[in-house]
Amino acid sequence: MNLITSDEYPAYKAAILNAYGTEVVPPHTGKPGRPKVPYKVAPPELQYATVHKTREKGRVVKVDFRVVFGTVLGVMAALAQSVVSKAINTAFVERHNGTDRNRNARKVRKSYCFSKNWNVHEALTYFTLYSYNFCWPVRTLRVRDAEGHWRQRTPAMAAGLSDHIWTLFEWLTFPGVQRK
Repeated sequence: MNLITSDEYPAYKAAILNAYGTEVVPPHTGKPGRPKVPYKVAPPELQYATVHKTREKGRVVKVDFRVVFGTVLGVMAALAQSVVSKAINTAFVERHNGTDRNRNARKVRKSYCFSKNWNVHEALTYFTLYSYNFCWPVRTLRVRDAEGHWRQRTPAMAAGLSDHIWTLFEWLTFPGVQRK
């Protein structure tokens, strides 16, 4: 991945570092006391920038970006290579969040469908995520075939993870572990 962009929600930095960071184990000092705890650092090739909005009297007057991991030069190079966007924005993460809330009533604000059990909430989150990516074609991902007809695609097909649109039955009954 060349570039990650988001808003300035603080949890994203920790999650990205946890997912992509390299663990550093501090050397033992030989001094008494607890040893230092291992921590993660961002690899030099990781480019992560956030959208920063400056507000005056509740109105956005300026939008710029802040580099969290990587360098400004690295971020600008990744933007120059991008085929989907030429600016730091939150469109993709917001589109994903909107789709997630639309498909999972437990994540909607002011809902009677809140989750009492974290495991059930997590399971339903995975269900909506994977079924959306494999079972539902997205209009904006369709492509024209050789005859000029539109061919529907799911996000998994667009990413090269699948060669067809899965039915829910097919997806739910597919074995998680493949035996040879």
